[in-house]
Amino acid sequence: MTAGTRRCGRRCLCHPPPPPRQRPGPRLSPCSGRQDAVMQDPTPERAEESRAAAEGGGGGGASWLQKVFEEVRGSSQLSVAPAEPPAVTVVAVERYLAQAPPPPAAPPAPQYWYDVTLADGARRQRCHLAPRLNGLVQRARLRTGARLRLTRCSYRYDEKRLNRGSLRGENRHYLPLWNNEDPYGDVWMPDRPPAQVDVDVSKLTNLGHLEMTWRSRVRFHPLLVRILHKSRLRYYGKPGKAMDMPYQAYFEVADGSGMTSMVLWSSLCPEWYNSMKVGTVLLLEQYAIKDSYPFKTQPTPGDSQMKRFATIEISLNDRNPPTKISIIPEEMVKPEWGLPEVKYRFITRSELDDLPHNYSCDVIGLVTFVGRAERARKRDHCEDFWLYRWAHAIDGTSDQPFILELFATSQPDVFERIHPMTYLVCTQMRVVRDLTGNPSSTIYLTTSNESQIFITGWHKGQPYTKDPKVKNFIQWMKSQSEADQIKKTVIGGYYPFPRPPDNFSDYCKSNKVESVLKTISETGKEIEDLHYREHKRIAVQGIIGAIRYISSSNTAEEVLGVELVQKDTSQSLESSAVSKEDSVDRGKNTSLQNEEVKSFLGPHGSPGEQHQQQALLSKESSVKRKIRRLNRDAEQGGTSVIAVSSCPYFTRSARRKFRLDEYQHGDVVQDKNGQAVSASLQYCTDREGMSDIPETEETRRTCDSWQSDLWTQVKDKLMKYLHHSKIFPESIPRKFDYVYKDLLMQQYNLHAAVHQPKETTAEKSIDEFKSASGLGYYEVTVLGINHDVAIDVAFLPLFCPEDPHLFQLEEIQNDTLLSCMSCISAHQQKTTSNGRPCDMFSLSDEIVKAAKDLDGKHVVCILDICHLGDDKVEVFLTKIYKTEEPGVLDPV
Repeated sequence: MTAGTRRCGRRCLCHPPPPPRQRPGPRLSPCSGRQDAVMQDPTPERAEESRAAAEGGGGGGASWLQKVFEEVRGSSQLSVAPAEPPAVTVVAVERYLAQAPPPPAAPPAPQYWYDVTLADGARRQRCHLAPRLNGLVQRARLRTGARLRLTRCSYRYDEKRLNRGSLRGENRHYLPLWNNEDPYGDVWMPDRPPAQVDVDVSKLTNLGHLEMTWRSRVRFHPLLVRILHKSRLRYYGKPGKAMDMPYQAYFEVADGSGMTSMVLWSSLCPEWYNSMKVGTVLLLEQYAIKDSYPFKTQPTPGDSQMKRFATIEISLNDRNPPTKISIIPEEMVKPEWGLPEVKYRFITRSELDDLPHNYSCDVIGLVTFVGRAERARKRDHCEDFWLYRWAHAIDGTSDQPFILELFATSQPDVFERIHPMTYLVCTQMRVVRDLTGNPSSTIYLTTSNESQIFITGWHKGQPYTKDPKVKNFIQWMKSQSEADQIKKTVIGGYYPFPRPPDNFSDYCKSNKVESVLKTISETGKEIEDLHYREHKRIAVQGIIGAIRYISSSNTAEEVLGVELVQKDTSQSLESSAVSKEDSVDRGKNTSLQNEEVKSFLGPHGSPGEQHQQQALLSKESSVKRKIRRLNRDAEQGGTSVIAVSSCPYFTRSARRKFRLDEYQHGDVVQDKNGQAVSASLQYCTDREGMSDIPETEETRRTCDSWQSDLWTQVKDKLMKYLHHSKIFPESIPRKFDYVYKDLLMQQYNLHAAVHQPKETTAEKSIDEFKSASGLGYYEVTVLGINHDVAIDVAFLPLFCPEDPHLFQLEEIQNDTLLSCMSCISAHQQKTTSNGRPCDMFSLSDEIVKAAKDLDGKHVVCILDICHLGDDKVEVFLTKIYKTEEPGVLDPV
């Protein structure tokens, strides 16, 4: 309850609203039975209004929200439909555990509820979102910064209270919006300053003595320990169970006698978790000793000789008894106390290939690639997700990078700020290698429950800075050219890793085939049920019906429309308008020691920032792409040809004859003379707007495609045809641009829970950043094996010419078609003349041959699907298995 609520004894509007992260009194929820809100995207001209709304202020006029709340409270129906409601800004969207469990026979109820804070420029107010509207948040349609109109709202009383309009439940905190592992809100205290404590060594006990005597004692002497390992937070709240702060965190602590586990419980987690770091020395008093939990994860100690007391664990609670905790400053720690130093197991990239599966290690490297933040559902039909992202880091000992799968480690500030050109340290990583002996599989590292990650700005004072391999890495980085390294950096986009195994039998090893396979019709439901940034991999059985190549220029046109206006993307660090003397090319001997190296000794900073402001001074130019019609007859007849995303499928002979009217696919429009013209006719242009190829040849190459005879026969008789081959700007990996570092990180992180108005005027959309591969993609049509349904999906060849090791392009066993599409596309890009890739390539003979080899055959297609927010879902084809391969039954 807020202070104002206590004074009045009821929910009232006479006191100023509290900050967004505290629980206010009013409860407002949309009413069922009609459309409740009209969503609008924020516009530039609303920036000042949004900023004022986010700050809780405005023009000083009357608050429309306050007027509506007073009206709804006085309504006999406790519901109102405001006339001509103005647009309001979504300031915060916050999640918390649902208060009531579902009835035993009821369908699954939402596990979490959401509060939405709205602002009208004069006032802001937190409202309860009706649970039936949770999907708006879960698919990121209702998000911070958005503009909406309330068309109906209602007031809710808490029926278990006598005072009016009290809170629904007594939540003291909100959960992070997209996962349960991160601390969120003001209730989580930042670093606590070390205490000035006099340590009386004569009164101390040690872990070895406690293990032998704890069962015969009720109270224990003070304990002095050092933290060697720290786990991520665990949230164990359940709907319907009233728990104050259902959190716990494990630590491994040690003194001179050995090491044991320590558990931080409940409300002590928000108070102490952020302050308890690896290397921190603690003085513990009034703690409890319990039998250890046998099923918890165990970190691998850096010192293999250290004794471990595995039968006990130290329990820190806020009651029974209330534990007293003191942090001892490192400069006050005395050698005679005998506390062990933190030791690590750093490896180099050259050593990784010889390490066994599940080996525990620590790594340091320069980030060359970081992917977008994605989520994976913890269990089917639940609302809990793991949050993760992929990253690459190099250390100079191998041509290959470390491939890192980074799950959220309860360090949101670090996780959200990982970007290329920063030094990345990851501890307690686990080696993952293919146990089936697949020679083409790539080894990678994944986080464990005790992993910690650190980037520039977080290195100072960390124990690993003394490690010899860390020092060797720093020396190597001093010899590297910043300009050379930054050319190899990539951020965001679709990243198909880990690759599915070569054999479908290995893919199904942990599941029954019947539970692995989805029908194409079920695939549509899987796509509809995705939550925001949820990534899922599914398998469907079908027949390859058609393949079409779509150029990168058409990709942009499909997203942005016919008259594409694009800012000049030459404003990057390697081709900036800033002179070479003033940019990263300032001398070939420019090294990467600057701020990154200093970060081990000093404050925040990272390479490239010394020229960031200079590059921002350079103006961007914008150009309109010149759109050119491909059908000469249509131009002469004055036909208005509509550019759409679909393109006709052609046989090779028909394509040469260019008889379009016999191979229409999609909508049809009419010219002014009533003649039918294919609405699928597409325009194309080279990067400068006009092509110098003859028009018929240009058309043939741009719309080059293949289709099977079976597809030709059945495509007009389908019962269901799903179209999911569209590529979105968020799907394409982009070259990293240090000038727009913060903007790029924001694009590839998840939407924030609390609105943060942009202070910069450097507006730039994601599609304006240079693609890392520069090529287009393939649309692949998969026909159901009963010939009644089909789905269009996309295949995106990934290749970075500046760094061939970034995306793996090795030949894929038993998958000739996708191997051809990957390798041929990469070869075309590498061999393009004039130093720039061409937007238009025909299907190669190798691709057509590989497709014909699958003609009419049953295959299993592995699809990667991911929800990008709003109504955008990407569906990528990542593997094709032949069903007649060994270990897989041939279909009847």
